[in-house]
Amino acid sequence: MKTRQLGKDGPDISVIGLGAWPIGGGMGVLDEAVSIATVRASIDSGITLLDTAQAYRTSESTLGKALSDGYRERCFLATKVSRDYSPDAVRSAMDDSLKALNVDYVDLYQVHSWNTEYPIDATMETMARLQEEGKTRYIGISNFNAEEMEQAYGTAPFHGSQPRYNMVDRKIETEDLPYCEQRGIGNLVHSPLGKGLLTGKYSAGHVFPEDDERSRFPRFQGELFTKYCELTGWLSEVAADIGLTMVQLAIAWCLRQKAVSTVLVGAKTPEQAVDYLPAAEAELDAETLKRIDVILEDTPAES
Repeated sequence: MKTRQLGKDGPDISVIGLGAWPIGGGMGVLDEAVSIATVRASIDSGITLLDTAQAYRTSESTLGKALSDGYRERCFLATKVSRDYSPDAVRSAMDDSLKALNVDYVDLYQVHSWNTEYPIDATMETMARLQEEGKTRYIGISNFNAEEMEQAYGTAPFHGSQPRYNMVDRKIETEDLPYCEQRGIGNLVHSPLGKGLLTGKYSAGHVFPEDDERSRFPRFQGELFTKYCELTGWLSEVAADIGLTMVQLAIAWCLRQKAVSTVLVGAKTPEQAVDYLPAAEAELDAETLKRIDVILEDTPAES
């Protein structure tokens, strides 16, 4: 597995990471034994960065079970404080996460989202104290734009930013990625497959079960979903022409960005996790990237 540095002076991390939202049940209830096997298969295959969050339902406790028997020492473990970013709540969330994960420290602790209800300076000061106390090796933020990152960085310099990024969600390219390059902040991009939209697995008319969050998202419904399925069909042809699956193409496309340290991909089975591996070695040439850009000009507009 290839690695990249997290930020200008951070550790080397695997270029593909396991996003642990699915194993918490957010995209349908999963068997815990299968989830544990998925985590361990990922680490065994070289996907050593694991990312979870306080808000990911049962994800942290499942990871805690999966990381026994020596697996903790073989991974870079990241989690996030979610919802309440007051100093006391950040500390409490950290302690709860450490307990659920059954670890003494995490490698990266992140603020899950920007929330004006909580002064960012107080939040980041608390994050810095947790780092000084050894509860986390590094700190970061998630879902902040460039202006918000600058405010946070002014209080406590951080190593990682975790934004949404994929072929149809590209707004971070204009300001956020350049800001991170300037500051030397590494990006752990999430949702590279658009929550399954860019897998080539679904066709128009597919109905997601009620326990799957996608059943409530507009882009997975009706005519809009049909247009996205058509787009993915054209992209799948590009992938096939260069010997990749659609999933592998979507991951490799994100990795073309120098400011991206790792691509976080969810998996529900060990087989899914192992299928991601070829993307780490894929190099997309100029002709392939041009073909993709032409197709993405027809990305559906959402209200």
